[in-house]
Amino acid sequence: MAKAKAKNTNEEPLEKQLWKAADKLRKNIDAAEYKHVVLGLIFLKYISDSFEEHFTKIQKGEDEYQGADPEDRDEYKAENIFFVPQNARWSFLQANAKQPDIGKLVDGAMEAIEHENPAALLKDGSVLPKIFAKSNLDPASLGELIDLVGNIALGDAKARSADLLGHVFEYFLGEFALAEGKQGGQFYTPRSIVELLVNILEPYKGRVFDPCCGSGGMFVQSEKFVEEHQGRVNDISIYGQESNQTTWRLAKMNLAIRGIDSSQVKWNKEGSFLNDAHKDLKADFIIANPPFNVSDWSGEQLRTDGRWVYGTPPAGNANFAWLQHFIYHLSPNGQAGVVLAKGALTSKTSGEGDIRRALIEKGNVIDSIVNLPAKLFLNTQIPAALWFMSRNRNNGRFRNRSSEILFIDARNLGHLINRRTRELSAEDIKQIADT
Repeated sequence: MAKAKAKNTNEEPLEKQLWKAADKLRKNIDAAEYKHVVLGLIFLKYISDSFEEHFTKIQKGEDEYQGADPEDRDEYKAENIFFVPQNARWSFLQANAKQPDIGKLVDGAMEAIEHENPAALLKDGSVLPKIFAKSNLDPASLGELIDLVGNIALGDAKARSADLLGHVFEYFLGEFALAEGKQGGQFYTPRSIVELLVNILEPYKGRVFDPCCGSGGMFVQSEKFVEEHQGRVNDISIYGQESNQTTWRLAKMNLAIRGIDSSQVKWNKEGSFLNDAHKDLKADFIIANPPFNVSDWSGEQLRTDGRWVYGTPPAGNANFAWLQHFIYHLSPNGQAGVVLAKGALTSKTSGEGDIRRALIEKGNVIDSIVNLPAKLFLNTQIPAALWFMSRNRNNGRFRNRSSEILFIDARNLGHLINRRTRELSAEDIKQIADT
């Protein structure tokens, strides 16, 4: 992990120092609003770094760039790099950071980048925040924030810069979720839970789907997992859907900052049940954390839906609608790992017990259950469990487990990171995944 090079005696990780400094500049702004300011700037810095590095290569005219024009958009498109116009380049913004109209300049930069890169940033709706000229954001604090972000990975090669900026982006997502408390959990699944799902499923190759994708953490961890195990990131393709437009924007930025293709991550406000953006998709892996016990999921309108193979879910609770939605989208050898409220394991109300029985006896799709410790989630104290499902229980990865379900009791694992929140350690994750 990157360490700061300043006169820092306690060697705090760089991302923690940055968070403290950025949080100090927040003053009277809500964390919910402020996250878009900070994350927007980190995004801008990342794409500007990538652009500037490529710009320099073309300018030098080495090898394949002989005679190429560094202001030619196509030179960047070919390398999957965002083209950044002059008024949006980090060097321009940093040079003007002390100007009273810096907020307008940053908003203009965001618009210009979207305009230059419409396929990634405008196709399904505007992605980047334009909130920097708002009256509650003091121009002096914004200028200081620009200087702060400007010092991340300065002069580093793109790969290191991207990795560090991506890491800082992800760390800040988690810290903002903690700062927001209950509301923050709606866009962020705690990292240790995502890592656990990914380490058990091992999505090396194929189509990875999350129909309630939040800020895209499941996809980021899937790509990391492949990289860490010497796989090829290009061997997986991602599909997602999110009903909250603000959260969807965060997902698009979170993925773009790592060069992950997010063209199949869709937003629509009706959500996955009423408006399934990937109707025909059969995924190799589904990794998801749907909202728990949702009562207003349009169940009455969907009584006769073709997805309810194992029984019609109750109109007052979406848990078993989510489970059947996931199963519907699995390929013949597909596997799913999902988070559900613990009550779904025992509930018998409104036919839920019958659906659960059908999933086991008729479908034979439930492979294992991991009973999680309390206090892992930011937005709820409801205890949760992980459900792992497989279309083919004898898929060659394990011995044939088609007549059994593995139960893992992990309730005593994890450690408190504050009074309200628990986290699983790397050792905890390994122990559960190995089991």
